[in-house]
Amino acid sequence: MEILLWFWDLLVHLDAHLAELLQQYGTWVYLILFIIVFCETGLVVTPFLPGDSLLFVAGALWAAAGMNVEALAAALLVAAILGDTVNYAAGRWFGPRVFQWEDSRWFNRKALDRTHAFYEKHGGKTIIIARFMPFVRTFAPFVAGVGTMDYRRFLAYNVIGAVLWVVSLLYLGYYFGNLPWVKKNLTIVIFGIIGLSLMPIVIEYLKARRAAAAASGS
Repeated sequence: MEILLWFWDLLVHLDAHLAELLQQYGTWVYLILFIIVFCETGLVVTPFLPGDSLLFVAGALWAAAGMNVEALAAALLVAAILGDTVNYAAGRWFGPRVFQWEDSRWFNRKALDRTHAFYEKHGGKTIIIARFMPFVRTFAPFVAGVGTMDYRRFLAYNVIGAVLWVVSLLYLGYYFGNLPWVKKNLTIVIFGIIGLSLMPIVIEYLKARRAAAAASGS
């Protein structure tokens, strides 16, 4: 419960938290953001960490502070690529037996199963698509490792997905985050970004329910 409350506070007041960190720690925030992005993409036990909204707000705050957004983009690209690589390696290590694990406080079995179904349907490009989908983003490289996807193929998808994800959201925040309307309604914008990123999951869920209903009715 404490983790959920912390996450909710971080989510709702993400701009305030990052602004405070930027003021207190200056360039050390590069390392803090690096660690958050690495953990969110690289550890299956931390899918609750902010991703899309974090990148957008970071870009907006970097613009307001007049800091080097290219340096931030480079740091977060390395974090995203390295995170997926570590996650893939963990999947290779644990192998198919991971699907026997029970759902728990630290392991979201349902999210793993949904990602596995998504991966089975879309194949390797799941690694790219998943970059824009919370929870699926964390489990996709792990499932690819369990499925023993060729590493060179995985690395190509990993790099392409990381570039599209980090660059698009970071620079959107950098160029639009300081518009007066966005600054006044940053929390609404954050939830809008989260809502858009959840849309593919919702669509897949509705398709699965429709297919199940059709199968049971036939």
